[in-house]
Amino acid sequence: MSVYRRSFLAAIPALALMSKARAEDAHTNDIRLTPRTLGNPKAPVTVNEWFSLTCTHCAHFEMTVFQEVKTKLIDTGKVFYVYHDFPLDQIALLGAMVARSLPVERYVPFVNSMLSTQDRWAFARDVDPKKQIQQMAALAGVSADQFKKIDADDALRQALVAQQDADQAKYNIGGTPFFMFNDKPYNQELLTFDAFEAEVRKAGG
Repeated sequence: MSVYRRSFLAAIPALALMSKARAEDAHTNDIRLTPRTLGNPKAPVTVNEWFSLTCTHCAHFEMTVFQEVKTKLIDTGKVFYVYHDFPLDQIALLGAMVARSLPVERYVPFVNSMLSTQDRWAFARDVDPKKQIQQMAALAGVSADQFKKIDADDALRQALVAQQDADQAKYNIGGTPFFMFNDKPYNQELLTFDAFEAEVRKAGG
């Protein structure tokens, strides 16, 4: 599980931090900040996942566990899945901003694609992660001008950071991926589908 760290905030351009009231107002009025979900909201178990696009453990979960979770638990109506952006660095934050700026139905495919190819765009030798994100955004239909606007959108950047801070304070998130099965937090890494399914059963699924 990647350790939660916030030193990257020092590198964000100096801005007045968004107040809680402004953050809540932005959440209410900006569709980019509305929940991103998969499955039936009436499923017996709601699973919330907090993740970072540059978290190697999050990528491992996506590639080794999540697709089976989707097929066997989400698509069958047993689990309602809720995504929460929890970027651990500025590159992950930019990726989250792009994902949130896409049409709602493209959010999950874009996030899954970024996590499953993380080793190529985030950590490969001699690559510029920002340019790689732009290229992936282009494949998702984001023009160069739109990408520049997203990158320059400090209101969205601060809103995501404010939500992250609120979630960390509320749930004491120490690393990613972090899960909540209904109202029960799970603070360890889930390495197999069987382990994930066991937690779903404990939560009533």
